Amino acid sequence: MWLRTMSTFSGKLYSVQIDPQAVEGIKALGVENYTSLVDIPEPVDLVIVSVPRAAAPKILEDCIRKEAAAAVFFTSGFAETDTEEGRRLQDVLTERAKEANFHLIGPNCMGIYNPEVGVRQSRFQHTGFTGSVGFISQSGTLAIAFSVDAHFQGVEINKSVSFGNGVVLDSTDYLEYFGGDAEIRAIGMYLEGVRDGRRFFNVLRKVAARKPVVIWKGGHTEAGGRAIASHTGSLARPRAIWDAVMRQSGAIKVNSLEGLIDTLKALLYLPPVYGNRVAMVGGSGGESVVIADVFVDAGLEVPLLTPDSYQELSAFFSLVGASYRNPIDPGSNWKELTHILEVMERDANTDNIVVIFVSSAMRMFMREQLAGFMDSAIKIKNRATKPVIAVIPSYLLPEHAQLAREMAQKLQDGGVPIFNTAERAACALRNVLSYYQLQS
Repeated sequence: MWLRTMSTFSGKLYSVQIDPQAVEGIKALGVENYTSLVDIPEPVDLVIVSVPRAAAPKILEDCIRKEAAAAVFFTSGFAETDTEEGRRLQDVLTERAKEANFHLIGPNCMGIYNPEVGVRQSRFQHTGFTGSVGFISQSGTLAIAFSVDAHFQGVEINKSVSFGNGVVLDSTDYLEYFGGDAEIRAIGMYLEGVRDGRRFFNVLRKVAARKPVVIWKGGHTEAGGRAIASHTGSLARPRAIWDAVMRQSGAIKVNSLEGLIDTLKALLYLPPVYGNRVAMVGGSGGESVVIADVFVDAGLEVPLLTPDSYQELSAFFSLVGASYRNPIDPGSNWKELTHILEVMERDANTDNIVVIFVSSAMRMFMREQLAGFMDSAIKIKNRATKPVIAVIPSYLLPEHAQLAREMAQKLQDGGVPIFNTAERAACALRNVLSYYQLQS
């Protein structure tokens, strides 16, 4: 599994295996195999350890003798099992690694993902690019899920780590490193617990002052806390403590994988957000009503436009089956989208612009017309000081799904972030606004 996962690695790949049957399969992959780590003739940068837990201390000794730079211990069965043997073996690994000043990642983890050099946690992850997000996760499954989903949504990872039990290198170490990495513009985290709360808080506060840090804290319920203990052996802390840490450090709190991706997307694509007033165009009839409610419920405002804006709109806007109060229902006025967006951009009562491509627009217009509407949104984004975001709802008809993907790609290539529900757009905008308000 691991050799196939690392088949995309741009450097030299070795295998260490003593099972004769497995060795034949390894040779068939074209990978050179050794029966001991110390027999590899070249220096080793990273060791991925997948052995029974009883053998883990012996492999650690080989890593230290070989002077390997670091090791990922995929091997599990340690303190998270809440057994005497599991705790004993974890203590052995921890004490020896610290004594040797050895960089041990894990155990019970999926390790490192670096798409630029092809180091992966899973064969489902994409490589051959680099991004600007650093991701730190206690969960291997969520680290992989984040990277795959984020990639499809235009949020690209620079470096990511799944650290599991984190007995030597903990979340704080990775946070400090990512905070000093000039290639990383924003950091996402999935955490279940931390070992040194005071150090974590101090590092988080320093890093969040330089770049955004978005945190999803798992296990805030009693049931979730029980699951944490058997997952990574971390100690659950009261939700109020975590909320206070987020608030006082300037980090952004989210409650889901979608919230992580959406907030990071908004941070990466939007200019600084300083106002909560939203101008919206594109919804029709009841959709406009519901979408306005969603943004207000998220803590944003959907105000009336200025009298000057209404006067300008009245000169060309047909009110038959349409409305221009805010939200603006274009009705038959879609062809005037550029002009409508220009009015919104100049309007003194609003701070942000949201363009909604509803299903009725997909049905009404040809691809060339929709492309023109997207060009209008990108044009306004490029010259406006106000943040511009777009919503392409996920309840589209099947025949519109591919078109929606193409539209999302075009808009995000043009710097306009896409969300597939108004709720996700509103929450992301609110989160980014809160971050910049704290920084100002």
